[in-house]
Order: sequence, then structure tokens, then C-alpha cells
Amino acid sequence: MTKTTEAEGVVSALRALLPLGAVSTEPTVLQAKSHDRSHHSSATPIAVVTCRSTEDVSAAVAVCALHRVPMVPRGAGTGLEGGANAVAGSVVLDLSPMNRIIAIHDGDFDAVVQAGVMKSELNTALEPHGLFFAAGPGVDASIGGMISTRASGMNAVRYGTIRENVLGLTVVLADGSVIRTGSRTRKSAAGYDLTHLMIGAEGTLGIVTEAIVRVVGVPEASVTLICSFETMSQATGVVYQALKREVPISRVELADTAQIVAINRYCGTTFSELPTLFFEVQGRPAGIAEDGATLRVLAEEAGAIGVRTTTGKAEADEIWRARVDALPAAGALIAGASTWSTDVCVPISRLAECIEATIVDVEASGLLAPIVGHVGDGNFHLAIVLPEGDGDVWAKAVALNDRLIVRALSMDGTSTGEHGIGVGKVHSLELEHGDSLPVMRAIKAALDPHALLSPGSVFPQTGRTTS
Repeated sequence: MTKTTEAEGVVSALRALLPLGAVSTEPTVLQAKSHDRSHHSSATPIAVVTCRSTEDVSAAVAVCALHRVPMVPRGAGTGLEGGANAVAGSVVLDLSPMNRIIAIHDGDFDAVVQAGVMKSELNTALEPHGLFFAAGPGVDASIGGMISTRASGMNAVRYGTIRENVLGLTVVLADGSVIRTGSRTRKSAAGYDLTHLMIGAEGTLGIVTEAIVRVVGVPEASVTLICSFETMSQATGVVYQALKREVPISRVELADTAQIVAINRYCGTTFSELPTLFFEVQGRPAGIAEDGATLRVLAEEAGAIGVRTTTGKAEADEIWRARVDALPAAGALIAGASTWSTDVCVPISRLAECIEATIVDVEASGLLAPIVGHVGDGNFHLAIVLPEGDGDVWAKAVALNDRLIVRALSMDGTSTGEHGIGVGKVHSLELEHGDSLPVMRAIKAALDPHALLSPGSVFPQTGRTTS
């Protein structure tokens, strides 16, 4: 049987089980759903299945498992390490239409949602209840995607990562069977913690279709501070002092000079073009006034050149929008360029050293690579700007990224704080967790014996299984 005939048979079997129109082989659809926002390459899948329920996902997976066809689940496609990129001969399972908010339990501070629900959609639904979902990146992303990559974001310093904000999951396994993990309770001592096994597994152990997530009350008030410094070490020193004194920071972001220049050009802002901290403190008006004053004193004692404070919502929203736009701002520095966004995380005590060494490395490489980070937990990002058609820049970027990872690991850090391994950092996982890889592979083999789920992500792709 030829590969074309085999693919046609799979498509026919999928169409026989799924709703009319759910299975597409249109070239434009295949191309649009074949990749995420990363710079990593992808292949054209044989079909895209539009899933609207757990039952749809289960049926599609069962067909693919029977025919030994690789499957790549995807949500909004906002990933940055190629985890949702299709491989040759695969079927893409598009969960983005699974955007139903099943229940909001405001008295218990949780919500039950389908995997395709966007963070913005959930927060719009929560707003009338005086609640919000705090976890996840600054850019909008789907709940399922955030769970799969163990996403973090700007609020993690106060509210935790996605890991701390998920109570239970509905998951379709590699054979099409469905399991439910966890519960709506805040704690349990019953059995293995399968919920957290699936969080961060990047779709390689199962496909998350529904989630029970924690939600929290909307703070009464907030204060935002922007502090400029001559050096990175001054800025990170303020963060350390604020954490040591237990100032209840909800967000603290750091941008280097290159990133501030990019933001000013892209957003029309007028921030001082120096290493800059963005702080936010939330709570009651009296409390945030005191906390804001404490941060100002800490910044000035550390040598801040300027400190700007605002409690106005419109002004604060503009400031944080500029921070969210950091990645496109970096890419806009060179017309027609793309960006390679990478991240690492180190212990907070090593953060200044790691960033300063990275800046020296960037300058020596001749590359343009602004830095921004969620410095309350030691996580920072490098946006390497890649002019179109410049092969020398690409080779330098690969080397720079490799050195960044080795540097972070040498400081007892991790190769990725929140982007995930995907296909882009498979080699770094071995550097970081080489002694644990046999255990990870054993779990993968137990749950996905034919390696059909998200092949090439987390572990190197070993080729399509035919038996």
C-alpha cells in the first residue's frame, strides 16, 4: 500500500466517525494548522481534524492509533518551541473550537473549561463574578496549551505558574480512552498525582480536553512603578530586597536597554532607555500605598535614576501593554526580520550574573537580542532578531542559544522556565535531566507505546511506527 493510499484510508476512517466537515485536507487549512509561532520548521499534515468535544478527540485518536498515524494536538498555536508543529504523515487535532466554559463555581473559586478556551475568554466570563484567572503568559493563549507547556507568565511571582492553578483534567490517552484526574477539592491524598504528570508533558502522554482551574478574586486596587537603573545588577538587587522583605509583588518585569529601545520605537512610549524594572502591587488602597512607598525606597537606595508611580488604570494598562508587546517590538527593530524567542531560568541569586554574562555574549556575537524577564522567579527571555536570508546570523543564533542554556545549567538553573522543550530544546533536556531520561522514556512507553502523540517533542523523533 502506498503512503498516499494509506493516508486516504485514514482520512476516510476519520470522516466516517466524526461530524460532517470536521476533517479537512484543504491545502490552506493544512498549512495554517501545521505550525506554531516558533522559528522551527514543520511538515504538512495529511489532515486537520476540528474537534469540538472530548468525544471528537477520542474518536480521532482511536482511528489514528489503529492506523499507527502520528498525532499533533494544537490549541491557539502560540507556542515558541515547535511543540505544535506537524510532522510528516501526521494528523493535526485542532482543539481551538473547544472553547466552552462548562461551569464557574464562584463560591469555590474554580472553573471547569474546555481546552480551547482562551485566557481572555475565561477572564471575560469571570469578570461579573469579581474573579479572574491569574496564571499564564502575557500574550493570549488557550488553557490546554498553557497546561501542556506548564506555562508561567508575569503573575507567577504572586499567583504561581499553571502548575499551581490546575486542580484536575480530562485527558484522552494514546489509544482513545478517556481518563479524569484530580478533583475540585483543594487537596487529596488519593493515588498518583496524574494531573501534574500531564501538566508540562506537551501532549506526549495524553491530550488535555478539559480542565478544572483555580480562580481568584480581583484585587481592589493596584500600583505600578517603573524604575530605571544604570546596571542590571542594581535592578535585580532591588527584586531580591523586595522579596526578602516580603513585599506582596504581583508582577515584576525586567527589560534591558535594547528591549526598552525596541518598546519605545514600537509602542511610542518614552521610557528612559536604561535597564528598567516594572513593578505591580495589588491589594487594598492603604496597603498598596505602603508597599509602593517601600519599593520606591528600595529602588532609590539601589541607585535608581528615576522612579515613576501610577495608580491610574488606563496609564497602568498602557505600561503593561508595552511590556506584553516586547517580542513583536524586538522583531520590528529590523524590517522583515523574524525572532527566535528563547528562555532560561536560574536561582534568583544568580540572575544578575547570568543576564550580564548573556549581554556580554550577545555583544560579542554581533547579534541583536533584547532581554526581558519575569525576574521575580529568575526567568528571562532572549529575543534573537533574525534578518531574512542571513545564514551567518542563524549560525550565530544557534551558538548563542546553546551557550545560554549551558550557562543557565551551570548556575543550577533550567533550560526553559516556561516555553517548554518542544522540538527546539530536545538536546537541552538530555543536558539537564540525563539521569532521569530513562524514567521519562519508561512513562512515555507505558502511555504511548507506539510513540504517536506529538512525535519529536520532548524526545527526539524516532520515526513513524509501522507495527
